[in-house]
Amino acid sequence: MNDLEKLKLKVRAKAGIKYAIFAPLSQLWDMVYRTRRILYEYGVFKKTTFKVPVISVGNLAFGGTGKTPTIIWLAEWMISHGLTPVVLTRGYKGQLEHSSGLLKSGQKFRLNPYDYGDEPLMISNKMSRGAVIVGKERSKNLLKYFSEVKPDVVLLDDGFQHLQIHRSFNIVLFDATMEMKLYKTAPLGYLREGLSALRDADALIITRADMVSEEKIKNLIGLINSHFHHKPSIALTSYSPLGVFDVHDKYIFSNHELKGLKAIAVTAIASPEAFYRYLESFGVTILERVSFPDHYFFTPEDVNELLIKASQQSAIIICSEKDMVKMKRVSMDSRLLFTKVKVEFISGESELVQGLSKVLQLESSI
Repeated sequence: MNDLEKLKLKVRAKAGIKYAIFAPLSQLWDMVYRTRRILYEYGVFKKTTFKVPVISVGNLAFGGTGKTPTIIWLAEWMISHGLTPVVLTRGYKGQLEHSSGLLKSGQKFRLNPYDYGDEPLMISNKMSRGAVIVGKERSKNLLKYFSEVKPDVVLLDDGFQHLQIHRSFNIVLFDATMEMKLYKTAPLGYLREGLSALRDADALIITRADMVSEEKIKNLIGLINSHFHHKPSIALTSYSPLGVFDVHDKYIFSNHELKGLKAIAVTAIASPEAFYRYLESFGVTILERVSFPDHYFFTPEDVNELLIKASQQSAIIICSEKDMVKMKRVSMDSRLLFTKVKVEFISGESELVQGLSKVLQLESSI
């Protein structure tokens, strides 16, 4: 037996040991979540029902699947149809996460991401009508502010596992770039709950679909469909670039003008590799990848260190729009840049809109 064969046997042995240890835990994790869904389904655990439609946007995986851009697209679509949406979100790591807070659209004073969280501020900034309600106890907080905000529809952010609220329509997101081997419940894989939970989904969106091969998309759809008794709509989306902006929200140049530029790429998001690949697709030469934990709050020292590095290497500093919400709280240096994107449908938009229109009692049109 040569060294390569010995190495392969060693790798297989380690994989077998890992599976033997984690498989029972993974099955137990899945069973707990299945039982929880059944208890809500049969009324053992009570759901709060509101008099307006509740549209949930969630996922099965841990980490980012593109919920925030999707929420923004949905809010803008609903506003364009004359509705007043309210986004119900946890406000993860914000000071108001364990109490409550209200962000009304059109508020002009400078709001603090340390209070509300980064994603709620980003969503609120995009909404021309409606509001964002922040806080972990989402049902209680919606009851608290309902008469003040008077919503026509509620968007429940990261809501697929938030079973305490009755949903009219469930949208589940998948990140196309996630490895297929990770589609198992934790700790064996990267799922919060098993794929069997998809029986409660009304529509699926596969995000970042332009960043993988057609074969990968086909395999993912095949895996998803194997867990359905009904046939939900499946949409494919990508992120369409709106350009590169500075810390003052001033348009600097198009994404295509990034080609050949040297950059220090900064992230504090759940899927940093997807952001790096996005930049590289425009020809950016990334000199350094600086990854902070998801929802990290930047300090003045962090930004100063980045600015020094950029100056020494004649590079730009670039981050996502979500990161800039927090970065601008500690520095308004115009050398700090970020990319803006919007959701663009590759396929499946009309089917999704048709399902939403039925629930919202709108004419089905895009």
